[in-house]
Amino acid sequence: MSVPIRSALAFALLACVATAQDRPLLLQNGVAHLGSDAPLRGCSILIEGRTIQAVGLGISAPAGAEVIDLQGQHVYPGLIDADTVLGLSEIDSIAGPRDTQEVGEINPNLRAELSVNPDSELLPVARTGGVLLACVGARSGLINGTSAVIYTDGWTWEDMTVRAPASLLMRWPSMRIDRSGQHADPVEKQLEDRGAKLRQLEEAIANAAAYWRAREALDAERMPGDVKWDALRAVVDVGEGGYTRPRLPVAVHADRLDQIRAALDFAQRHKLKLILVGASDGWRIADELAERNVPVILGPVQSLPTRAWAGLNVAYENAGKLHAAGVKLAFSTGPSTFTVSNVRNLRLQAAQAVAHGLPALAAERALTLGAAEILGVAERVGSLQEGKEATLFVASGDILETPTRVTRAWIAGRNVSLRDRQQRLYERYRQRPR
Repeated sequence: MSVPIRSALAFALLACVATAQDRPLLLQNGVAHLGSDAPLRGCSILIEGRTIQAVGLGISAPAGAEVIDLQGQHVYPGLIDADTVLGLSEIDSIAGPRDTQEVGEINPNLRAELSVNPDSELLPVARTGGVLLACVGARSGLINGTSAVIYTDGWTWEDMTVRAPASLLMRWPSMRIDRSGQHADPVEKQLEDRGAKLRQLEEAIANAAAYWRAREALDAERMPGDVKWDALRAVVDVGEGGYTRPRLPVAVHADRLDQIRAALDFAQRHKLKLILVGASDGWRIADELAERNVPVILGPVQSLPTRAWAGLNVAYENAGKLHAAGVKLAFSTGPSTFTVSNVRNLRLQAAQAVAHGLPALAAERALTLGAAEILGVAERVGSLQEGKEATLFVASGDILETPTRVTRAWIAGRNVSLRDRQQRLYERYRQRPR
């Protein structure tokens, strides 16, 4: 490559990277969706550096500030996809760009943030849908490692990481036993396989606790380390009485009712702070989830029921029934490497739930502040509030309506590009010779 070409490429890359706001910015005359209250019309938002300095009516621009008249457009906190492999998987049909798997069933030492690809073409696509943050994690075995909350823009994984670890990820094994004779394995083999997986989960927690009791009883420097049990130190807090308060939540993916009940019992027995992920049957146990204060990260709303006899509306109504029972909610596009290209449609998943009983304000909160609270980042993001990071976007209308377009976005005060590969290809092929 010649020097002029390299220079041109460098300048092109610099032009695409978000730069910090070097002077105060006042967004005025907008409809502010605060994340914690009803929308405020005619609202102004003052941003200095990476921080929101003021939100309200009649805010004056400081000297030297850039002023943007939103002309009635809507302003939202950055949407949060609370469970995805965004940045970890690029092309589903090719193994190389998929960094979501590891050998073995018990892998608590996997750290999602280290595998994030800042150059993923899917990150700009997600931003066009207002998704400025995502909770990402590997999908390997029963214990998948720790998740990380990331920005959907940044030079490196360090730039992009908001919180890591955010949770320990588990995938609960299927509890179903097929007694019809149509399963490939006999009933005895199915029972044996299920029992083996459940024992692996029990032993992982028990072994981690025993390991840390030994380390605290002995000189830790003299005791050989183990990366797997070291990683679980944040989950099992060992004192004189054994398990005490955990310091890191455990996000367990469980869809069917029998899985959910088993996960609840497991968390109670080991005194784990549980986050339920997926929860297709969550509506069937909504009151108990609310009573136990277990938050739910919903899987894709636009999905089929878990049972052939269930109505098609079951998945759409799940969020509304959970909310009515008082369960704290977040939305996600799910952990599939196939659907990761559709993270931009997160808001439309929420819109489908609104069409089937979830109040619109509750949907907005689940997309923003509710997700931030569940993932432990609410002190920084999730709402338009003085002192929080300026991670927000402007939209042409209500984000729960399909025609709405995201027109501007900022991440931690940095103006970020909304151009993506899909737009570039669209523009290119519109100009093709005819």
